[in-house]
Amino acid sequence: MGQSRLARVELHIDLTGPRGHRDEIYRQIRAAILDGRIRAGDALPPTRELAQRLIVSRTTVSAAYDRLSAEGFLAGRIGAGTFVTSASPSRPLEPQADPAAGVAALPEWDALPDPPRPFSAVPEFDFRPGIPDVGRFPFDTWRRLVTQRLRAAEAGLLTYGDPQGYPDLRAEISRHLGVSRDVRAGAGQVVVTSGAQQTTDLIARVLLRPGDVAAVEDPGYPPPRLALTALGIRVAPVPVDAEGIVVSAIPPGTRLVYVTPSHQCPLGVSMSLTRRLELLEWAERNAAVLVEDDYDTEFRYSGRPLEPLHSLDSRGRVGYVGSFSKVLSPGLRLGFLVAPPSLVPALVKAKYLADWHAPNLEQAALAGFMAEGGFARHVRRLRKVYRERRELLFRVLARDFTGVLTPVPSTAGLHLTATAERDPGPVLQRARQHGVRAGSLGNYCVGERRHGIVFGFGGIQAERIEPGLACLRELWDA
Repeated sequence: MGQSRLARVELHIDLTGPRGHRDEIYRQIRAAILDGRIRAGDALPPTRELAQRLIVSRTTVSAAYDRLSAEGFLAGRIGAGTFVTSASPSRPLEPQADPAAGVAALPEWDALPDPPRPFSAVPEFDFRPGIPDVGRFPFDTWRRLVTQRLRAAEAGLLTYGDPQGYPDLRAEISRHLGVSRDVRAGAGQVVVTSGAQQTTDLIARVLLRPGDVAAVEDPGYPPPRLALTALGIRVAPVPVDAEGIVVSAIPPGTRLVYVTPSHQCPLGVSMSLTRRLELLEWAERNAAVLVEDDYDTEFRYSGRPLEPLHSLDSRGRVGYVGSFSKVLSPGLRLGFLVAPPSLVPALVKAKYLADWHAPNLEQAALAGFMAEGGFARHVRRLRKVYRERRELLFRVLARDFTGVLTPVPSTAGLHLTATAERDPGPVLQRARQHGVRAGSLGNYCVGERRHGIVFGFGGIQAERIEPGLACLRELWDA
């Protein structure tokens, strides 16, 4: 009996048509069964209940049910109710015959690429960049934290929250950044977002107008560039060399610069101190804002960390961006922005208008995870795991791909880029058929196209690295 109540469907019946009420009820239920909106095993409302809701006689509803039963669509169970039979024919809902029918989107959206497919299907040799080892997610701890926060004492988490972010999480982020990255900012400067893409979108909305110029690294991380483009911002690609973005190449009139100075995406170089100071001086002279995306530097394996732009900034020109996607799980969709105090009120309004706030329950669980030290322990454990994978990847590339791929020196992050003399696109396409997935450096370029492969090592187990590279090497010579 409990199962039938759980499976009962809420029927929408429109009795304004030209047919009699009995025929309309019959026709609309039959159509719902045929197109799959009502499935085999679903329970229909009792005749008395549906009659009261439709303001018709119970006899009218019973007659419609009887006709559907006679045709094999429904069957009654004594004491249980009326159900759709397993033998009922059904067909999936079909899209409109003419895909061009209806309202057309602005033509600018046609120029933007389609979003990537869900990452649920894991290839045999997964070198895709930007993916952490989600198998090492702290499932038991997270389950406990979520359960604790679902207690009645914290029922407020299930209603609307603060657009700026859950206060406890903002406090933990502020403390963590001060200790681990020398980013000194109070919780009042922290805005919790869904990641770097939304953060860039929010900053652009409160600072830029359509037609303004924003600069991005080239090659660089595509989603923020596309987010700016979608807002009507003129995006200027700026080349990157061994010291980071070439400041002298930033065009006049630029009002925003998006950079990844700690671990340049995708090349992996770290911006030199000289270049950081040059970029800050440029921002001050040009009254521009710098968006510093420090997306994966929890995982630093060698070398002395350089001060973030935010720590060197004394004029409130830097918005410091971080994400929990690379450390914990992309599915959490939690990131943050440490904003100049002058921008916080406008950014909170923009966040409210975008999606009101990040999920309360996930924010509260993450705050607890950080407060009890679980986050720091998780980072330490994974840093060791990723270091071993990175060293193995580098060794095999140096041994087996000499003269083919040249690894770019890198001291942090979850990916390693290797440049090539020719476009690896055709090889990577063939590799997909053999279960090998990796990124093409050319996909990160806007202007001059560079050749190379971006190897992620967060999502691949160590024992899969060597056979995966062996398969790729064989295909390269085929």
